Amino acid sequence: MPSKTKILLAATGIALAAATAALAAPKAPGDVPLIERTKLFGNPEKTGGLLSPDGKWISFIAPRDGVLNVWVAPAADPAAARPLTAEKIRPIRQTFWAPDSRQILFVNDKGGDENFRLYGVAVDGGAARDYTPFDKVRVMPIGESTTIKDRILIGLNNRDPRWHDVYSLDLATGKLTLVMRNEGYGGFLADDALTVRLASRPRPDGGDDWFRVTNGTVEATPLVSYGHDDSLTTAPLGITTDGKTIYWMDSRDRDTSAIMAQDANGKMTLVAQDPRVDVRRALFNPGTGTIEAYQQDYLRSEYVPVGDAVKADLAFLKAQNKGEFTVTSRTEADDKWLVAFDPVSAPASTWVYDRRAKTLKQLYVSRPALVGAPLVPMIPTVIRSRDGLDLVSYLTLPKGADANGDGTADRPVPMVLFVHGGPWGRDGYGYNSYHQWLANRGYAVLSVNFRASTGFGKKFLAAGNMEWGRKMHDDLLDAVDWAVKRGVTTKNKVAIMGGSYGGYATLAGLAFTPDTFACGVDIVGPSNLNTLLAAIPPYWEAGKQQMYRRMGDPTTPEGQAILKERSPLFAADKIKRPLLIGQGANDPRVNIRESDQVVDAMRAKNIPVTYVVFPDEGHGFARPVNNIAFNAVTENFLAPCLGGRAEPIGDALKGSTAEIRHGASYVTGLGATN
Repeated sequence: MPSKTKILLAATGIALAAATAALAAPKAPGDVPLIERTKLFGNPEKTGGLLSPDGKWISFIAPRDGVLNVWVAPAADPAAARPLTAEKIRPIRQTFWAPDSRQILFVNDKGGDENFRLYGVAVDGGAARDYTPFDKVRVMPIGESTTIKDRILIGLNNRDPRWHDVYSLDLATGKLTLVMRNEGYGGFLADDALTVRLASRPRPDGGDDWFRVTNGTVEATPLVSYGHDDSLTTAPLGITTDGKTIYWMDSRDRDTSAIMAQDANGKMTLVAQDPRVDVRRALFNPGTGTIEAYQQDYLRSEYVPVGDAVKADLAFLKAQNKGEFTVTSRTEADDKWLVAFDPVSAPASTWVYDRRAKTLKQLYVSRPALVGAPLVPMIPTVIRSRDGLDLVSYLTLPKGADANGDGTADRPVPMVLFVHGGPWGRDGYGYNSYHQWLANRGYAVLSVNFRASTGFGKKFLAAGNMEWGRKMHDDLLDAVDWAVKRGVTTKNKVAIMGGSYGGYATLAGLAFTPDTFACGVDIVGPSNLNTLLAAIPPYWEAGKQQMYRRMGDPTTPEGQAILKERSPLFAADKIKRPLLIGQGANDPRVNIRESDQVVDAMRAKNIPVTYVVFPDEGHGFARPVNNIAFNAVTENFLAPCLGGRAEPIGDALKGSTAEIRHGASYVTGLGATN
C-alpha cells in the first residue's frame, strides 16, 4: 500500500438453482489433469537468488523443515548449498547481502504485524543476529555503499512511531549511531559515503518537498517540489557513486513519469520516457551507479538499453527465448548476473549469466513440481472503459476454452474477475499462480488495471480519485461486459475475487451491484472506509494526505459522508449472492474489524456468509499451509457457484491455523473439518 531491499446458498431454492446451473455449465476437459494446490501454493523449492557483491557466494531462500529459510552456496559449487537460518514458523521472504559479503541480511515480522526487524546471519555459520530488537518498531533500509563495507543506514521509528530516525548500523558490533533525528520527513536518499543527501517532507496538499541535506542540516528551500497529482509518480531513484548525479522518476510537466538525471546545479536532463507508461524501474551499474537500461512495462515488460554498456547483454538474453527475463542480481565486478526467466506456461527458472563468456547456466527452477503441468498462456489485452480509458488487462483461458491457442475463447466458460490490491498498484504479465490455479479448475480469469492503477500516467491515476465504489468499479463492470460480448463467459457465470482493495471490490460488487456477480471471495478487504482510515499504521503519516485526497477526508463531515457512502458495510443487507471472507487477525493495514463488521451485519440480517480467520497472519497469508487452506476452501466454494472443478478439501486445514468463525456448512467438505 519500500526497500531492497495480496455460501452461502441463502435458501433451498437458491441452492437448487445453483446446483442445476453447475450441472449445465461447461466443464474443463477430463483429460486435463488437476494440478494439486500444494504444487501451486506450497513452498517453492528455491527462490530469491542473489549473488554476493564479491561474487564468491550465491544465496537463496528455500525450505528447511518445511519453513522458508536462508541458504548459501559457493558460487563455484551451487550444489554444496547449506542452510544458515532455522526459522520454525514464519517464512523468511526478503533478503539482501551485506556490502562486505560476509553475511546475509533479512527482515521478518511476527504473525503478519509488519513490525519488521532486521537480522543478519554470517556466511560461515552461527545464530542469526537481531539488529533491531525493538517491539512495535518497523525497520526501514535507507542506504548502503560500495566503498564502505562495514555499516549501512537504516531508519527506526522507536522514538516516534510516525517517523523514522536515521541510524548508522555497525554490522560487526550491532552498534546503532544516530545520524539524523527525523522531525517530520517521510523519506531519505543517501549517497555512497552513507551521507544523507535528500529528505522529503509531506505537504498539506498531498505532495512532497525534497530538500538537500548539508552536514546533517536540512536546507530551507526545496530542491524538488510537487503537488498531489505527482505524488505517486515522482521520487528519487538513486544517486551515482561519485555523488554528482541524482536520478528521478519525474512526472512534472508531463503525464507519464520519465527518468531524469539531475546534476549538482539542479539541472534536469531527460534519460528515458514512454508516452504509454511510467518509467520507474532501471538497471544501474553496481560500481558507478550510472543508469544502463530501463524497463518499459505496458502490456509486457522489456528492457531498453541506455547507451551501449549492457546493450549486447540484453540482446543476448532476449535471444535465448526462455520467456520474459529480469536481471535480479549483479556482482560488484559486474562479471556475473543472476537472471530470472518467466515463460508463463512453465515454472520460472533462475540462471547464472557469465558476461565475459556469454554463457548461461541454470541455477534452479523455482517450482520443479510444475514442470510438465498443464499450465496455460496469459493473454495481454486492452479493454476500453465506457468513458474512453484504455484498461490494460490480462486474460487466462482454460485449455478447453482455447483449443488452438490463438488467445480467443472458443466457447464461453465461467469466469473469475481477479482484482488487484492497492488500489495503487497494477497487474502485469507473467506467471500467476492464481490465474493458473483457477484456469486449471475450468475458469477464465481476467485481471484489469482499472483507473487508479499505477504505471499508466498521472491522468489515469487521478481518474480514480474519489471514485472508490464508483468509476473504479465501473471499469470492472465494463471488463465483465467485454468478456461476455467476446464469448469468454456468460453474464450469469462471473465471480469476483481479490485481496486488499480487491477484497473491497468484491464486497462493493456484491453490495452495490448485487445482481452482477454469481459469488465473491474477499481476502483482507475493507468494508468501512472511515474505520479503515482511522486504523492505518502511524508510520503511514507521510502519505496520509495523499490517501485522504484520493479516497475522502475523514477529518471533514463531507469526507466522512463520501467514505460512508462508498463503504459496502452500509449496503451489506443488499448482498444476496454467496460470499467467502478470509482475514488475518494481525493485519495492520486492514484491521480485522473490517471483516468482523460486515460478517456481523450479514448475520444480523440472516444473510449467509463463510468467514475464515487466521490468528497468525496479517495482510494476506504468508505461511503456505494457511494459503493452501484458504484456497482449498475457496475452490470448493466456487465450484457449486460457477460449475468448475475442485480438489476436495481433505486434510488441507489440519496443518493450518484456520478458524472457521461462521458459515462452515455453506462450503462442501468444510463442515467435516471442524
